[in-house]
Amino acid sequence: MHEQLLLILGLLLVVMMLVMLAQRIRIAYPIFLVLAGLGISFIPGVPVLQLDPEIIFLIFLPPLLYEAAWYTSWNDFWKWKRAIGLLAFGLVFLTSLVVAYASQAIIPGFTLALGFLLGGIVSPPDAVAATTVLKDLKVPKRTLAILEGESLINDASSLIVFRFALAAVITGAFSMHEATGQFFLVAGMGVLIGIIGAHIFYAIHRFLPTTPAIDAVLTVMTPYILFLSAEHFHFSGVMAVVSGGLFMSFRSHEIFKTGTTRVNMVGVWNTLIFAMNALVFILIGLELPDIISGLGETSLVQGIKYGLMISLIVIIVRLLWIYPVAHIPRWLSKTARQDPSPGWKNPLIIGWAGMRGVVSLATALSIPVMMNEQSAFPMRNLILFITFVVIFVTLVFQGLTLPLIIRLVDIGELDPIAPSHEQQAGIQIRLDNLAIDRLNEKYASSLEDNTLLENYRSSLETDIRRQEKHLSSVEMCTSRQNDLKEYHQILLDIFARQRKELGKMKREKEFSDEEIRKAESQLDLNELKITATKHL
Repeated sequence: MHEQLLLILGLLLVVMMLVMLAQRIRIAYPIFLVLAGLGISFIPGVPVLQLDPEIIFLIFLPPLLYEAAWYTSWNDFWKWKRAIGLLAFGLVFLTSLVVAYASQAIIPGFTLALGFLLGGIVSPPDAVAATTVLKDLKVPKRTLAILEGESLINDASSLIVFRFALAAVITGAFSMHEATGQFFLVAGMGVLIGIIGAHIFYAIHRFLPTTPAIDAVLTVMTPYILFLSAEHFHFSGVMAVVSGGLFMSFRSHEIFKTGTTRVNMVGVWNTLIFAMNALVFILIGLELPDIISGLGETSLVQGIKYGLMISLIVIIVRLLWIYPVAHIPRWLSKTARQDPSPGWKNPLIIGWAGMRGVVSLATALSIPVMMNEQSAFPMRNLILFITFVVIFVTLVFQGLTLPLIIRLVDIGELDPIAPSHEQQAGIQIRLDNLAIDRLNEKYASSLEDNTLLENYRSSLETDIRRQEKHLSSVEMCTSRQNDLKEYHQILLDIFARQRKELGKMKREKEFSDEEIRKAESQLDLNELKITATKHL
């Protein structure tokens, strides 16, 4: 037990160091962790990791799916639902179909059921890898919205394909008619269980006397309970987690009523998801020796050849599918023609951003080692190895070349979107006006007697004038972007000096540590407004 705990802690420390190194050399950490894990796995004396596939699937998948659903913009998702649906369902099924028949044709002894199993594993792109690579690059908001929405739904559709293919391999029987009916039953009941479970947790958050810590713990428990509840009845735990996450996210403003709760929850989830993603990406590399050792009759060269061929297939299928998805709906629907044309650049970026990652690895590792007590699962390690090669090729090759492609095509924003700082100012003006109206309507008598309330109203009126003046100045210098950049740099410098001054105040002990921490938190929020704007 002590040795295992030490190994886990050591692995976490190594992962954190590698992530910091990746940030220093400006490589997206998923790419760097896969390469580092692969290198570490060949160091003599490094223990070979053997992970329980059921545990890996249960631990990692529910929170990753729930977090993706939580941060999905429902407005953007609904706006681009046609493109998202054609990618998340159409492309997943097409990729699974092509991979199934191709793998049966090129791999000796590979059955069609095993082909669909492999297709279900490698068909969904990874949102974490794509968004991490694209984070500091200039891409249209539409691109990110479609990629995030696709990743949310394609995880569910690919895992349902995987589930039916796994059953076909184990039982040796498969009926397309029966599978189609079961697909809608399993998915639909999964959604129903997710919504019911989300309502229960909604009631707990809303009506019971929870604390910020309890709220954070409950949100971590929610995806696991939703997943296990649906799986207990042999329905889709993935659809339960996704639907429940979307519902809870949509109602989050009702159930998390205090800023402390929201800030605490965001911190907990950011830490949890970052650690899980980082661990899974390095595990992709560390698992390789164990996978290679179990290839059996298939040589390493043959395994690499099969993996490269399947990688090429999934890349080509995605690129061939993405252009019809982008343009055919515009020819058939007047509503679709109202949006600006995506041209050829935006589909190219979306097509090339199809990097595989966390979900593919977790799904592949969930394949049982034994079909029953007597026989091993056929070609399990070959499927794992091909999955590794597909993840490696798409993540490293496409991930490293994607920034170059984006710079070469030089794509601008496709849809008219107000800059973030203008939207923030507009939101603040509306909130301040609401506060003033509320004071005047309900607390008019208190305003006459309570100088604090009167000062608060005056500060609101001052803030409105300041925000309006800011918007006017932005409009006057829209062609002078250097002014805005200089403005942000100066503010960040002032915030840094203010933070040092707060440290000086702490040493002087003139003010309480609690009040100084509050001032530091406000500085953090002010700085976040600028740094978040720079990353949008």
